[in-house]
Amino acid sequence: MTTLEKNIKSVKDILSSQDILVFEFSSEKGKKFAVIYADGIADKALIGELVVKPLRIAEQNANLQEVKQFLASPEVKDGDKIKDAIKEISDGNAVLFVDGEKDFFVIGLKNPPGRTVAEPPTQVAVHGPREGFTEDIKVNLGLIRKRIKSPNLQIKTIKVGEKSETAVSIIYIDGLCDKNLPKKIEKEIIENKIDIIPDSSYVGQFLAKRPRSLFKQCGTSEKPDVFCAKLCEGRVGIVVDGSPILLTVPYMLVEDFQSVEDYYVSSYRATTLRILRVVSIFLGILLPATYIAAQLFKIQIIPFQLLLKISSSVAGLALSPSAEMFLTLFVLEVLNEASIRMPKYVGLALSVVGALVLGDTAVKAGIISTPAIIIIAFSAICLYTVPNAVETTTTIRWMYLIIAGSIGPFGVIVLSAYIICYVVSEQSYGVPLVAPFAPLVKSDLYDSLIKADLYTLKNRPKVLKVKEKVRLERNED
Repeated sequence: MTTLEKNIKSVKDILSSQDILVFEFSSEKGKKFAVIYADGIADKALIGELVVKPLRIAEQNANLQEVKQFLASPEVKDGDKIKDAIKEISDGNAVLFVDGEKDFFVIGLKNPPGRTVAEPPTQVAVHGPREGFTEDIKVNLGLIRKRIKSPNLQIKTIKVGEKSETAVSIIYIDGLCDKNLPKKIEKEIIENKIDIIPDSSYVGQFLAKRPRSLFKQCGTSEKPDVFCAKLCEGRVGIVVDGSPILLTVPYMLVEDFQSVEDYYVSSYRATTLRILRVVSIFLGILLPATYIAAQLFKIQIIPFQLLLKISSSVAGLALSPSAEMFLTLFVLEVLNEASIRMPKYVGLALSVVGALVLGDTAVKAGIISTPAIIIIAFSAICLYTVPNAVETTTTIRWMYLIIAGSIGPFGVIVLSAYIICYVVSEQSYGVPLVAPFAPLVKSDLYDSLIKADLYTLKNRPKVLKVKEKVRLERNED
């Protein structure tokens, strides 16, 4: 058995799947070669153009270095261990074996299936760039490099997952962020042994100091412009292969109230929208609980004219205010979940059934009242003004409903105090979650609930403790 046949057998003994293909060919002078690759994630056309075609003129006695000179691929590296060849083939690269040689070449010709760069569905912007991240880590890194051309941009890639060996890149700008922060993040990630990393949310849980916390502790972004802006503020980014959602740390709660286009419109418009989002979140969380608490315990807090309208609507209902509100919210959550999971062609019919049949018919049947439907529907709309916080705010709304229905206004106040204390005690890699409000950092307030003009924001956020504080200097000459 020749050396070439032994190498092929060593690989196929481990990678015995039928989609692992072996292409054997010879040069015009009789030199034998074999390319092994995974069908579907390696580019066959480039293998023929950059590997097979140039090697057709190789001499019979050509050594490894002479063979390497013929290869036209810009990404070629040497290898000497079969286990390394196995990893590279599984990763989508092609491995070239040469007859009479134990060593081999790894040729970067991976071309996994993926979608093109498009606007992300969850962060639609009227103003500003339309590009969004994809599931391909190389495309995502290219989108970042496209915007940040500084030589200080550092990218370190590690493999995570015992079975998947998913590529995870840690990105930061050297000289801006804390020099120990990238090392801490890498340590937090590699300390976890897991079979597969299907999405960046897994890595986000690794980085959370409180994995069971109600509030997330990593920022998320699907737009390259937003992600790069956070890097330039002194944060560290994490890119996970296979996920279009990129992570950033440290994270502050106020980031979720900042829209992707706040920095592309006037400061007055951006400030108005941010205040609107904050008011909407508080209404979405507290309005159903306040309605229940007022009906059961403190009916006098409802204006008299509105109380008359509510009384006429709830007259004859079989359910208590608490049961009515819980049932309405439960139906809304079911409809919301069903509309997401069902095919889009059925979604329209589902909306009609939910709005007309369940809603209108339930009111006419005397099961639920009109005010309950209005309050729950308005509450749901309010929560979606901050889509990145919907998971947290929906859970908190359920908590307030339970407390308001059992204890009343006093319970609402106690729960609010507990949540405030809980949030104030949270941190994300040394940065308080509710910064710049607690602790109060006056200079950072100009990019929190309000949005100042560009020249007012000439300094980077003070709470991030970056070395280069100034990011905008105006030349008066």
